Amino acid sequence: MDRPKRSSEKRGVLLAVAGIVPLLLCLIFTFIDARQIVKRQQAATAGMLLAHAEAIGDRAWDTLDELQAFPKRPCEEINDELRKYAALSPYFRSIGVMREGRITCSSAFGGIHNAIATVIQRQPPTDRKAKWMLSLSQTWAVRDRPAVIFMHDTPAHSGAFVIVDGQYLLDVMSAVGKSQHNSIRLQFGGGFALRSGANGNQPSGLLQPVTLSERSSRYPIGVEVTSPASDIAFTWRQGLFTFVPMALILSLLLMTVTNNWLKRKLSPRDQLRKAILHREFSVNYQPVYHMVTGKASGAEVLMRWQRPDGHWVRPDMFITAAEAEEMIIPLTRHLMELVLEDAKQWSLPPDFRLALNVAAAHVQHDDFVEDIRYFARGMAIHRPDITLELTERSLLSDGEDVVQKLQLLRNEGIHIAIDDFGTGHCSLSYLQTFPLDYLKIDRGFVNAIESTTGEAPVLDAIITLSHKLGLKIVAEGVENATQLHYLQARGVVFIQGYYYARPMDNRLFMSWMQQEGQRPLV
Repeated sequence: MDRPKRSSEKRGVLLAVAGIVPLLLCLIFTFIDARQIVKRQQAATAGMLLAHAEAIGDRAWDTLDELQAFPKRPCEEINDELRKYAALSPYFRSIGVMREGRITCSSAFGGIHNAIATVIQRQPPTDRKAKWMLSLSQTWAVRDRPAVIFMHDTPAHSGAFVIVDGQYLLDVMSAVGKSQHNSIRLQFGGGFALRSGANGNQPSGLLQPVTLSERSSRYPIGVEVTSPASDIAFTWRQGLFTFVPMALILSLLLMTVTNNWLKRKLSPRDQLRKAILHREFSVNYQPVYHMVTGKASGAEVLMRWQRPDGHWVRPDMFITAAEAEEMIIPLTRHLMELVLEDAKQWSLPPDFRLALNVAAAHVQHDDFVEDIRYFARGMAIHRPDITLELTERSLLSDGEDVVQKLQLLRNEGIHIAIDDFGTGHCSLSYLQTFPLDYLKIDRGFVNAIESTTGEAPVLDAIITLSHKLGLKIVAEGVENATQLHYLQARGVVFIQGYYYARPMDNRLFMSWMQQEGQRPLV
């Protein structure tokens, strides 16, 4: 397949993606929003039911507390009072007392003696506590409606009880769940589950029902609210009616922007190759100040890219692109050639430190050592102190091979620095493992300096560590006198930043070196 056809197909794919992505995102976000709306509705429903159930529990336990002395009295003395208590609470089915596991008196049947197991139509909990509650499918007297028993028990199984009619709870469950077509499950003390609403557990197409379970923080009461898939689908459709028109407009705009961008765009790799061929790259030099001598002791080599239309491309953008497109090594070699051309016009003091940034991919390349040797030979007439600035990432891959290469170059007079220290993932042990001469502190730590008498704990720790390891320190990003004096007080010798000098092209750099480079910083 020829290249124009491949480009045309790629263009079509990108335009299709530009049109589909907003619609797809709209579908995803409205679906997520629909689920969240349903869950918020479920939480409100569950909270309302738990509040009702807790209120019933509070009333039941208050009543039982008032009946503490009743089990010791004969039924004929307390029967009328029990009926009065039951009448005052519309959801109480009956109130009674128990002695030795048998009902001795109740508001519903007076002195009929039945075992508690007979009344609740099941065995009481074997591990029941002094106060326990249990939801029931039926009772001895009412077999067609559920109930909830609240029991104040004793080790001798004597005490008082309240039976709440489950129909009241079912009515409340039906009322709060009907509007959202929810199915609700309510359970007291792990007993029978009271259920209300249609079956919401059936899937609908690709959608599944949503279930929320909540428990009371005060009582052993649990509620489970299930919303049917149709409810989620309805809420989702409502969201789509609102946002799909906006997504369609965004799709058209994005396709238009993408189309215009594709018309202008070459691949990053092609752009970089073209820029090197047409000599669009240039070099800037940012001087480094020596605190002790008060003079410029070196400069960092910085690459700049100006397009034919006059637009400057940010270094972080084209460096990142070069690394991604495997063009960083040709770009670094081109940088070296540009520096060698500039150096033909130089007049610099011996041992002037020239710092060159080297990418991880270049360090790991088989020709790395020879590339640096070639550059060093070209610069030999000026006898500079060539320093390679490596990021921490450069040291993490193929560590042993990198150590050998760096040690070989170091033996030949090349110095090594870690650039932007503290921003990567370099282990502190690597400071001893690798042959290093300089440690360059990232501007982010320098920006933390607020006053000459204040503290910047991380920066201070880095400086102390560097001194103990015998590494020279270069602090970059110094922009004011406060930062300068703070670093000077802590023994930092080399500083770099706008406070001393900005990056400049070769002509301005040579002029600046003659006029300003030998003057101490005021």
